[in-house]
This record gives sequence, C-alpha cells and structure tokens, in this order.
Amino acid sequence: MKLSLLTREYPPTIYGGAGVHVAQLVPQLRKLIDVEVHCMGEPRDGATAHAEDFPPGANAALRVLGADLSMAAAVADDADILHSHTWYANMGGHLAGLMRDIPHVVTSHSLEPHRPWKAEQLAGGYRVSSWAEKTAYEAADAVISVSAGMRRDVLDSYPALDPDKVHVVRNGIDTDEFRPDHGTDVVTGLGVDPEQPSVVFVGRITRQKGLVHLVRAAAEFDPDTQVVLLAGAPDTPEIAAEFDAAFSALQAQRSAPVVWVAEMLPRASVRQVLTHATVFACPSIYEPLGIVNLEAMACETPVVASAVGGIPEVVVDGETGLLVAYDPARAGDREFVAGFESDFAAKVNRVTRDRDLAERFGRAGRQRCIDEFSWEKIARETVAVYEAAIGARG
Repeated sequence: MKLSLLTREYPPTIYGGAGVHVAQLVPQLRKLIDVEVHCMGEPRDGATAHAEDFPPGANAALRVLGADLSMAAAVADDADILHSHTWYANMGGHLAGLMRDIPHVVTSHSLEPHRPWKAEQLAGGYRVSSWAEKTAYEAADAVISVSAGMRRDVLDSYPALDPDKVHVVRNGIDTDEFRPDHGTDVVTGLGVDPEQPSVVFVGRITRQKGLVHLVRAAAEFDPDTQVVLLAGAPDTPEIAAEFDAAFSALQAQRSAPVVWVAEMLPRASVRQVLTHATVFACPSIYEPLGIVNLEAMACETPVVASAVGGIPEVVVDGETGLLVAYDPARAGDREFVAGFESDFAAKVNRVTRDRDLAERFGRAGRQRCIDEFSWEKIARETVAVYEAAIGARG
C-alpha cells in the first residue's frame, strides 16, 4: 500500500496539535506501509513542500487553496490512498482523490463550525475554510476522529455523513520523549522556584485555549502558587490586548512569580517545565482531544482541565487529575463564566495543597499514557481504516 499524506505542518515547522500528530504518526506508518508526505511552506527533508504564494497578494485562505492545487498535482501516480490533515490540506486531498479515483481519508483535528471566533482572525477566509472542510468531509471515503467526542461533533456538524465512515483513532504521545526531567536549569532560568507549587499552561493565545479564563482564575490561587504561561502567537490584536490586560492585572496583585514566556521553547525545555509543574492547567473551551494534556501526564504531572470535547477521554477525573464543567453554549453568560473560573481555581488549589494527591495523579497519568496512547498502536489502527476505505471501493 502506498499512502500520500497531505498536511500543512511538518517538522521542523510545527505550531499546533495537528502538526505534532503528523510528526509522530508518519514514522510509525512508514514501518507498516510506503508513505510520501506533502506539506506547505519552505523546502525540508522527508516531505515535498508547497509554497503558499499563489495567487500573489491574495487572502491567506485563497493562498492555502493554491498550495492545495499544487499538492493535488504532485501526488504520486502509484498512490493507493490519500490522507489529509486539517482544512488547510483537505481540499488538496479531495481534488487528488477525484483526479486519481482513489480513496481520501480525512482526520478531524478540529471543526470549523465549532470555532466561530476564527472569523475575527480570518474574516472572509473563515467562510472559505468552512466550505473547504465541509466539501472534503462530505465526500471523504473515511473520517478519522481523534476522540469519541470529536466523532459526535463531526456527525452533528455534517449530518450528511454516513456514520459508518466515521472512525475513532485517538491522538497519542511518545512517552520516551515526554518523560519526567528533574533537572532545574530551564525552570530556574525562567525565574521559577522548583521548590514551590506552580501551575503551568502551554498553548497559543486563542479563544479556543481559554487562557484568559486561566489568568482570571489565577487571582484565586493560593498566595504561594506560581503561574507559568508558555503562551505565544495571539490570533488577533484584540485577543492579545485582552490577554495583556488580564496578565498585567494578575502580576500586580500576586506576590508569587507570574511568568509569561512568549517565544516557543524547545520541546526538551517544555518537558522540564511540565515535570516541575504541580498542576498543568488546560482551560480550553473547545478541544478535540488535547495532546498537550498527554504531554503533561507523560511527565507525571496532574492535570486540571475543562470537561469539553475529548478531554474527558484523556484526563480521568479523580484519577489523573480533575475536570471542571464548562458549557460552550453559555460562553456569553458572564455569571456562568465567572463561576467556571472560580471552580477552576478551587480545583487547582485542591491539588497544589495536597502533594500526595498530586503525586498519585501524576503517576497514574503517565501509566495511562503508556497503556492507552502509544503511536505504534495508533498507526496500526490508522492503517486498518485505510484498508477498509480501499476495500469499500472494491
């Protein structure tokens, strides 16, 4: 079997969970089948790169479609199946499948209908991305959802899809790469005291990741709890301004360190920060699965997270961390949101006050990663989806 995998992100250019997924999945797939990779951006080893430069000067979403056309034209003539990741590459896979009459598999890392705030960032481009995703999903031979929660969202968003074509293959974690690192050079270099409790966040400054909620919740953390935010790349100036204001207010009112690292740290450095966190905080208001929670758990760090999307399939409430109820439909209800932030703070405090509980959650989290989320297992399950899609074509 020969696979053509289409993605926007590929090492060394990775900025989100879908990129991490592809970077970890491809080496495991190559142990099982023949794989070629098409990505976007600058040339790099291990993949054929397609520039997002056509039409020149056009809206970014249109330039993505230009790269999709280039991908579709470049797919190997002997490819048996196509697999695209995120709306950025979905249209490339869809068009290549039509041209070559071979099956196209889509992985749903997120869904445009569940991210309406992207209209702030992309304007008319959001309507283009939504169209591209809907067209590719409804025509796909198979859709892989990264969690059972995501599968429900896919079928709700695209009711024309045959449920039998929508499969669950969860994201994974490399527990050799993400493991406890008890060195202290990185954390002390950031101004963090490894002997004092700390709460860590890793992610982009977006509506989706709920970082502003965490910063507001942190006003209720115990006085000795440090706050460490590895957070960069705001989606819009408006989100950046909102976060800056909340962060400045938090710094002004707390005596324990409040650290914001805007640049992207090397993964090894992130691993050490995660290891020394008393709690990893994931206040997302939308999260298909949340690889970052797996990264924290693999470092034996307990997680306090919103109970949204696929997060409850990763973080077992009362076993590997604590979950906080959140209803996306009430995002505009200030009283509800304030209650969510206060509940989040209370559960963080529960863990930071009880070292034995934190250590127990941490050990259970790493073991869960080892038992349930290996990339080798995920690659085998993915190939099984390919085989079924090819078989259904006859």
